[in-house]
Amino acid sequence: MWLNKAFDQFKEQPRFVRLAVPILLGMAAGLGQAPFDLPLISLIAFAVVFGLLSTVETAKQAGKLGWLFALGYFCLTLQWLVSPFLVEPEKHAWMAPFAVFFLAGGLALFWSAAFAVSQRLGNASLLMLLPLAELGRAYLFTGFPWGMPSYGLVNTWFGQAASWIGPHGLNILFLIIAFAVFKAVMTSSRAQIIAVLVSILGLAALWPLSEVPEPLGKPVGTIRLVQPNAPQHEKWDPLMMPVFFDRALEFTSAEGSPDLIIWPETSLPASLPNADWALEEMREAAEGTPIVFGTNRFDGYLIYNAAVFMDAEGQLTQTYDKHHLVPFGEYVPFGDMLARFGIHGLAASEGRGFSAGRGAELMDLGPLGTALPLICYEAVFPQDVIAARDRPAFLMQITNDAWFGAFSGPHQHLAQARMRAIEQGLPMVRAANTGISALIDEKGRVLNALPLNEAGFIDVSLPRPKPATLYSHTGDLPVALLLTLGLLTLWIKRRRISN
Repeated sequence: MWLNKAFDQFKEQPRFVRLAVPILLGMAAGLGQAPFDLPLISLIAFAVVFGLLSTVETAKQAGKLGWLFALGYFCLTLQWLVSPFLVEPEKHAWMAPFAVFFLAGGLALFWSAAFAVSQRLGNASLLMLLPLAELGRAYLFTGFPWGMPSYGLVNTWFGQAASWIGPHGLNILFLIIAFAVFKAVMTSSRAQIIAVLVSILGLAALWPLSEVPEPLGKPVGTIRLVQPNAPQHEKWDPLMMPVFFDRALEFTSAEGSPDLIIWPETSLPASLPNADWALEEMREAAEGTPIVFGTNRFDGYLIYNAAVFMDAEGQLTQTYDKHHLVPFGEYVPFGDMLARFGIHGLAASEGRGFSAGRGAELMDLGPLGTALPLICYEAVFPQDVIAARDRPAFLMQITNDAWFGAFSGPHQHLAQARMRAIEQGLPMVRAANTGISALIDEKGRVLNALPLNEAGFIDVSLPRPKPATLYSHTGDLPVALLLTLGLLTLWIKRRRISN
């Protein structure tokens, strides 16, 4: 077949072509992520890279192929990382391309290792090795699972399987379909029939999920989501802070009768416990309606990124401190340990960064039930949602996505929040400073939302929780065990053959 010849000729191409093609393929694979939402293109790109993998002869070559492919994938997926460096461009803009390249290159090492080992165990082993690499990326070094291939499936029927097997199980299924497509066009044996059937079923599952929501039934209550739209470069400007605060107060006091009002992450223009003046204005604006708001909270030298519940009487009755912090963004790893050796400038315990809270905790919101607060980055981690001791009635994310720019970052963050709703079978309410504030149902569908970079508020009807999903009980352990046992079986089989 001509495709076989094309793959065979690839290794004879000039060095530039052999470097550029995997990178471009990786970028094509990244088109499955928001805001592109082209999972079919992503699937085809993964199928083609299986073909390229079949042409390499050594583990070193396979590892290089995997690294280049992943580099293209992560550079496209994580290009929003440029945005934080443009908040003060005169100081930091020069660092932006280096930050994207080095982070993408570092994450690509996970995929590179998977490709290299697959050359030893057989190309089909990549179906297990790459999901295992993604598990490693999600857990090791505090984890950074942003932009997993499975997140590109959130708009499809395929994505609903996350309620059973989670995002890592979806990674396996996605790669199986990609491998089946590769085999369907590359082989002429009986196995081709199976590959064609699997490909057809997989491609059918990529059909977009209906955007028309099912009847919600009687809602639990009404929640007002406030979106003040404070650009990051103005958010802490002393001249602009009152503008954004007054805007949030105006939305809080607007006509309507919500049961709860939610403000975004760090939306209070002062830090607790020294914010009495701001809290008093919030009490007056709310007129007896409880508010959940985001703020920085001081406890001696310790600083916390907190979500605080103000009850109907205006009392601060519950506080949740963010526990999964962003390395180098909110704290410097090992800073407290270095302080023991006299290097004090990085210690979170001395006010040189944020300190982590106690862990996942539920917030009792009265008639609305209990909510699991997730502050910004925490919604990226399914394990943080499962870590709650009891099952909440809904998920509640407050975030400041102004850091993420206006192109892909906020949309990808929303997609991951939607996946959390599917995994748990729970609705989610999401208040974002610059957007996208939204009500998400248990199937991950956005029922109501405020556009990105637009100030306003919406009153949403909170659906009732659905029965607990399988994944909410099992987490990632079954998938991790399946991958480990599968690879162990392949390794034993290869050893027997070689002997």
